[in-house]
Amino acid sequence: MSPSLRLATPADAPALRELIAASARGLQQQDYTAAQIEAALRSAFGVDTQLIADATYFVAEAAEGPVACGGWSFRRTLFGGDDQPGRQAERLDPEREAARIRAFFVHPAWARRGLGRAILDRCEAEARAAGFHAAELMATLPGVRLYSALGYQAAAPLEIPLTGGVTITFVPMRKSLVAPS
Repeated sequence: MSPSLRLATPADAPALRELIAASARGLQQQDYTAAQIEAALRSAFGVDTQLIADATYFVAEAAEGPVACGGWSFRRTLFGGDDQPGRQAERLDPEREAARIRAFFVHPAWARRGLGRAILDRCEAEARAAGFHAAELMATLPGVRLYSALGYQAAAPLEIPLTGGVTITFVPMRKSLVAPS
């Protein structure tokens, strides 16, 4: 049976933390060092309860619980969980600014089964319905492959500082949500 897609709730937070850690440790080891992954799990990779409160964060749930998650935002913060410094809760202007695609993670046992694409399709549709003309995100190196395949254009990679003097490479990406005429 394939997982069902639903909105995340505050009660999902503990299971989402476990999912995010399993995803990062299992799917990012070819692109990042163990030190980078562990430092990112303390800030950049984590549950963003603002997305849950805004009802813009989704969970793909199988019999064993959440197996994928991701969302979108109408707020200024581009990436990071609750512990990421520099968060900005101000609302974006959909006429001038891009919606944010945020916090996508898939359990390694469920990777490459279309869950990320399904959640992204839902996020883009909701952002479009909210009046946004574009979406942008800060991709992990493994995420670049998914987002590129789904029409996102990459900008120059950035080195993002994490705790303990560790940095991690992320890639800003953007996509038009307007259908070509």
